[in-house]
Amino acid sequence: MICFNTTILKFAEKGEKTGWTYILIPNEISQQINPEQKKSYRVKGKLDNFVFSGLNLLPMGDGDFILSLNADIRKAIKKIQGDKIKVELAYDNSEYQLDSDLIECLQDDAKAKTYFFSLAKSHQNYFSKWIQSAKTTQTKAKRITIALNAFSKKMNYAEMIRNAKTLN
Repeated sequence: MICFNTTILKFAEKGEKTGWTYILIPNEISQQINPEQKKSYRVKGKLDNFVFSGLNLLPMGDGDFILSLNADIRKAIKKIQGDKIKVELAYDNSEYQLDSDLIECLQDDAKAKTYFFSLAKSHQNYFSKWIQSAKTTQTKAKRITIALNAFSKKMNYAEMIRNAKTLN
């Protein structure tokens, strides 16, 4: 476990990352966690007293990475941009588990199931995480329905979201 203190940052204008709140993981620290890695990888650890696992470090060039702090994390740690934070990180080699409700529903739709499992593992995980991030059971059920419909039509995530917005 690598321990260090840092400051919470926020991108002003940075393309798709505009407005993201994050912490910078400098090259010298990322090399201690996962040597020679240049691509995104998962970590586990603590942010102050908030324990987490399965979060991705995203590469930013020159060997530096960032750890994005979404609203749920910021709420849990009770910190905002400019605040200091104690960070403990380690490489997380555990396998991500797809949402069990999604997998159960896929068993009833062969076409959707075939398409879903033809996707790259990272894309499967993305859909699953979107479904798992629902805050209510009603929202989760709606997202599973939207996803199954999209899989049946061989839509990618962006196509699915655009199509879902036209239905509302």
